[in-house]
Amino acid sequence: MEREEREMEGGKRGRIQLLSIIKNATSKSKCSPRLKPLRRGGRGPRQSHLKIEEGYIQGASSPKDMVIIVDVSGSVSGLTLKLMKTSVIEMLDTLSDDDYVNVARFNEKADAVVPCFKTLVQANVRNKKIFKEAVMHMQAKGTTDYKSGFTFAFEQLLNETSAPRANCNKMIMMFTDGGEDRAQEIFEKYNWPNKTVRVFTFSVGQHNYDVTPLQWMPVPTKASYYFEIPSIGAIRINTQEYLDVLGRPMVLAGPIAKQVQWTNVYQDALGLGLVITGTMPVFNLTADTASAQNQLILGVMGVDIAINEIKKKTPTYRLGANGYTFAIDPNGYVLLHPNLRPKIINFREPVTLDFLDAEMEDNNKEEIRRQMIDGRSGQRKIKTLIKSVDERYIDESLRTYTWTPVEGTDYSLGLVLPTYSENHIKANLSDQILQVQYFKDFESLLPNSFESEGHVFIAPREYCNDLELSNNNTEFLLNFIALMEKVTPDSKQCDNLLLHNLILDTGIIRQLVEKVWKNKDLNTYGFLAVFAATDGGVTRVFPNKAAETWEEDPEPFNASFYRRSLDNKGYIFRAPYRTARDEFLNPENDTVGILVSTAVEITVGGKTVKPAVVGVKLDLEAWVDKFKILASNHTDSRQSSNQCGPNRNCEMDCEANSDDLVCYLVDDGGFLIMSNQKEDWNKVGMFFSERGRSGPQICVCAYNSRLCKYCLVDFSSRMVFISAVHLWTCLSQLVCQRCGGSRNVDSKERSCVMMQTQYYLTNLSSSYNILQDCGNCSRLIHAKKLNNTNLLFVVAEKLLCNSCEIERLSQEQEEYKEDNPCEVMAPARYRKGPSTCFDKNNSENTSDCGRGYSFRPSLCSLLLIQLLLLYPALSPYLLSLTH
Repeated sequence: MEREEREMEGGKRGRIQLLSIIKNATSKSKCSPRLKPLRRGGRGPRQSHLKIEEGYIQGASSPKDMVIIVDVSGSVSGLTLKLMKTSVIEMLDTLSDDDYVNVARFNEKADAVVPCFKTLVQANVRNKKIFKEAVMHMQAKGTTDYKSGFTFAFEQLLNETSAPRANCNKMIMMFTDGGEDRAQEIFEKYNWPNKTVRVFTFSVGQHNYDVTPLQWMPVPTKASYYFEIPSIGAIRINTQEYLDVLGRPMVLAGPIAKQVQWTNVYQDALGLGLVITGTMPVFNLTADTASAQNQLILGVMGVDIAINEIKKKTPTYRLGANGYTFAIDPNGYVLLHPNLRPKIINFREPVTLDFLDAEMEDNNKEEIRRQMIDGRSGQRKIKTLIKSVDERYIDESLRTYTWTPVEGTDYSLGLVLPTYSENHIKANLSDQILQVQYFKDFESLLPNSFESEGHVFIAPREYCNDLELSNNNTEFLLNFIALMEKVTPDSKQCDNLLLHNLILDTGIIRQLVEKVWKNKDLNTYGFLAVFAATDGGVTRVFPNKAAETWEEDPEPFNASFYRRSLDNKGYIFRAPYRTARDEFLNPENDTVGILVSTAVEITVGGKTVKPAVVGVKLDLEAWVDKFKILASNHTDSRQSSNQCGPNRNCEMDCEANSDDLVCYLVDDGGFLIMSNQKEDWNKVGMFFSERGRSGPQICVCAYNSRLCKYCLVDFSSRMVFISAVHLWTCLSQLVCQRCGGSRNVDSKERSCVMMQTQYYLTNLSSSYNILQDCGNCSRLIHAKKLNNTNLLFVVAEKLLCNSCEIERLSQEQEEYKEDNPCEVMAPARYRKGPSTCFDKNNSENTSDCGRGYSFRPSLCSLLLIQLLLLYPALSPYLLSLTH
């Protein structure tokens, strides 16, 4: 009891050391502190097995090169074949990302179950899933020939190859129902006299075959064993038993083998969120050298570190809205990255997101990833594609990547900053006079001032330790004001940088309200609202009634308009997002607002920063009229006449000739902003190709579906970005970026990859003139990028015929169907395994090689279990008989 209390107290003291785990070789585990597992979908306690098993596998053995060969001869059928498939799947689950594997079936000949896996592949989530699906489709036929199976396995392991390998433990796992051949000549050819490969044989199913050959095969190899799997209950324990054998060289190596191994990121079932676990083996140090027990690993001890606790150590708000930190492991997987956000909770698989999938992949990032894995430091300024927070836009921006290894670990830490975030404003309100001055402005945060000075949202940040956070921004604001009445800005319980910057920004925006916003008649300009948001966390919307329809995130760093405005010059337009499935808008009855924002750029002491974003909300109905007037007489100067087309005479005037001309404003993501056609007003905010008949015809006027240089389909990650990029040359030279959004799981928990096409304006040209040739009803299409905005102005004649059948483009997510994984095989990415290998020791005890492990319940035990199961049903009858 005293020991458990000390453990609990230790867990409270260390915020990072949240949960310790000890698992021993007999599969018993202990957790400290003793937290009750959370139950989700009725599978609570079972979920923690991922942490325990993966940590034990990595901590109890060195990396493995494994070939699994499965007997699929005609004698293997029915229940035996099902047991064999299940056993292979369980064996695959004993492998981690540091291991390499291949699976083959054999009868008279042997071949890989996945044809495109010509050699061993990394045992990551995606590859193991492919193996499992192929194993489940195996069928039994033919006769058994062990020579073919072992020849395939030895050549896979011993042939020289440039393909990546674990280059440590080499082993063959053979599953069969029995046979008479020992395949001795194969062992003599490939494994004698050095015995570099371990062989484990598994006799599967209930049968009367002679198992002597299977017991003999491990004997002439390096410390190998024979196992029996007569029933489904024996599968798990016997497919994991080989780990004890692999752990012997580690025990004999002594303290040098006691190295911390880190698991992949996974969802913790005990409520800690995303977690990594560091593990270390515990050895048997008994003095009795004659006993085999002193060569066994007693267990593995580990400690959990919650990713959220690591995030708290990073100076998030000093990096700006678009700056961030990230960290990767030797496999290239991120454990820290803003895009590491699993959209489902799945406790059965680790969250393995590669750095190149977390971002838009390019050659520069491949080199950065390689250097980080190699443990080198460096810095590089690159142009890269950035996906917006709302996942509807792509921006090309300049970023500085800085990276360095983390001392004492295999991890590498990176920092990404845009140029404007390399410096930040640091308010200093320690002076008492300044505090009095700015606290007058601080009164504008009070709700009773909103009617005259506009509604205020403050970012839900931890400004002070005692500040109670809330998802309701009004409630959070009241909590904040109540705390400020009790503490000063210099209080030690507060983050002075956050608090001082918030107070400074509050005062500056209040002056903007008093000196500018109140003096303007917004209706005259067709504005529904004006607003400002700052790095300090203040967002003010004027007038107050406009806050009723304000749907942006109160945390500016999470708001798409804020982050996009910082990355782009000029004005960023954005309509409320809609799809074809949404109800149509009615601008005549409902007020529709178009958000327009731009960054505030200032230079202080030669340093340029962007501390805020300001903008307006346009009244769509008012600005459509302005748009038609502004879009009048936009005739291409290269045309010989002011005709709309070869067959009709009309002036290029979007207002006067709306019956003959269609005029659009489309944003850089392909979404409709404005139109001179009244029937299009209720479709504002839709993807342009989804609106009406002419939308897709205009959009795909010159579609060129060719694969671009950075194409990637990678399913090794838990949440995947599929960066297959296509180029289309429709008037704006829009480029679509297919990015994997999320994986969804249905009631059967079937993982899937969702693909989405995104578009952005390139800088190839500022204007476009295209003749859409549709036989006798061709038409001209004109488009021009509007300077200092993200808009494209499109003018086209109405097409009066239906002769042009064009595929409709879509930005909607769709499930990616991987019918044949071999068609999307990508080259293996660079990675590094553990630097040390413990795969053999001359002192290893091999006296029990070839002995059998089996799990055979006695007849008495089976009868007793049946009686216990039948007792609840029979008890009423037994009671009636007694009476």
